[in-house]
Amino acid sequence: MAKEVKTIGVLTSGGDAPGMNAAIRAVVRAAIHEGLKVKGIMRGYAGLLQEEIVDMDTTSVSDIMHRGGTILYTARCTEFTTAEGQELGAEICRRNGIDGIVVIGGDGSFRGAGKLAALGINTIGVPGTIDLDIACTDYTIGFDTAVNTAMEAIDKVRDTSTSHERCSIIEVMGRNAGYIALWCGFANGAEDVLLPERYDGDEQSLINRIIENRKRGKRHNIIINAEGIGHSVSMARRIEAATGIETRATILGHMQRGGTPTCKDRVYASIMGAKAAMLLAQGKSNRVVAYRNGEYKDVDIQEALAMKKDIPEDQYEIFKMLVR
Repeated sequence: MAKEVKTIGVLTSGGDAPGMNAAIRAVVRAAIHEGLKVKGIMRGYAGLLQEEIVDMDTTSVSDIMHRGGTILYTARCTEFTTAEGQELGAEICRRNGIDGIVVIGGDGSFRGAGKLAALGINTIGVPGTIDLDIACTDYTIGFDTAVNTAMEAIDKVRDTSTSHERCSIIEVMGRNAGYIALWCGFANGAEDVLLPERYDGDEQSLINRIIENRKRGKRHNIIINAEGIGHSVSMARRIEAATGIETRATILGHMQRGGTPTCKDRVYASIMGAKAAMLLAQGKSNRVVAYRNGEYKDVDIQEALAMKKDIPEDQYEIFKMLVR
């Protein structure tokens, strides 16, 4: 029998992502529509353990859709990876009358959510990460904004790289996933992309392609390097030494996490947040809201964490086909 839920909490955990505020807004307003009370938990699991909990209502989430980051703040919390920390978190939930929690974050956040669910706190995960690396879903909150931010920055680097006839190594975020790098490879017409899922470490082949491009009359090269490979600065030095072509490294870094969310991130985050609140209202627990094959679904957290995700081979092959 489904557990009756009267009060829910909402928190954001791990890396921030544009669109998280839209998800928070949707959780709060959908929950209130379903007759639930809502509490905001500040600074993720760290704030839960410190009992940083505030009451929320519809006005608490007014005028936040356009803001990047998260109004609830976020933090990493090693204490919550321990059994003692998890039990304390569940006890604090019970002490504050919180029957269920919506956790907006990535796979690490979902592991914590699964532990809370096992301790009797109904928990629903919403995928919020710019990395697009959660296997159970085709979409994660923040990816669209981040990849557009990176695309625009790379366009600007290309302008100066062309003017100086340089090779540019541009490092984008994504942790150990290459989705931002691959999408920017397409969108920016890059000469090469280095993906953690595909790169074999053969730097000499990369150097040979740059030399061949110069022989064919190409006056600049844009190489997009995923964060999971890294070492862009030292790579640029080696390429310049081997080719004689001036080479610069640009690391875009945390600018990709910030900024005004795109329409897609606002809309998808709103629908996912609302569905998470509705699942808690129905007494559901240990689920992740996912977007798969054009539909919003919910998946068991443990099943979601067990899934593996890889760069689509056909997309990677098409990118290589289009490089000239």
